[in-house]
Amino acid sequence: MEFVIVGYGRVGSRTARVLREEGHDVTVVDNDEKKVDRALDEGFEAIYGDGGTESVLKSAGIEAADAVGGLTGDPNINFAACMLGKEFGCRSVMRISEDYRQEIYERYADDVDEIVYPERLGAAGAKTALLGGDFNALGDLTDQLRLTTVSIPEDAPIIGDHVASIDLGADGRVYAHGRAREPMTIPLPGTVVEPGDQLALLTDRDALDRVRTKLLG
Repeated sequence: MEFVIVGYGRVGSRTARVLREEGHDVTVVDNDEKKVDRALDEGFEAIYGDGGTESVLKSAGIEAADAVGGLTGDPNINFAACMLGKEFGCRSVMRISEDYRQEIYERYADDVDEIVYPERLGAAGAKTALLGGDFNALGDLTDQLRLTTVSIPEDAPIIGDHVASIDLGADGRVYAHGRAREPMTIPLPGTVVEPGDQLALLTDRDALDRVRTKLLG
């Protein structure tokens, strides 16, 4: 797959490296010449310029990309990059700081495919969001434990169950729940699973298939 990463700071650089390590093609865009030079030195295709402008993104190959990540510290640049990416059929993932107020989050949330909070999930979360899918292993916590998120489809067997009652046995446990585009939190006792919900799990590395079957059918 081909990705355009706008922003080569802490989150953008790590996300680019993870994607490349998994065999994907990555082009970096940044308006800081030093960061562009660093990306080039590290072996990436890199474009200097404003990642929120069409001409720069075209130079980065946005027309052929599968996804664009607006991962700078500026939500306006990130949003502009995502909107331009969507015009070319890209999946769009936008970084936003959790320090922003809820109304700022809501301003962007309905227009992009996914918002990531680097303070919570870092590069692994950004990478997973760019790849898409409904069952995503974000990273290894230990040799045997994985941090995983799952999006619940309409036909999942756990629809209507209380989150607190989901029993994965020795294979893992649910530790957070989110609805629609709301941030994930520890589920309340009365929270019921609905289509489109997100669950965050701790799972045994070797049990992902069993967990997937139990949750998604």
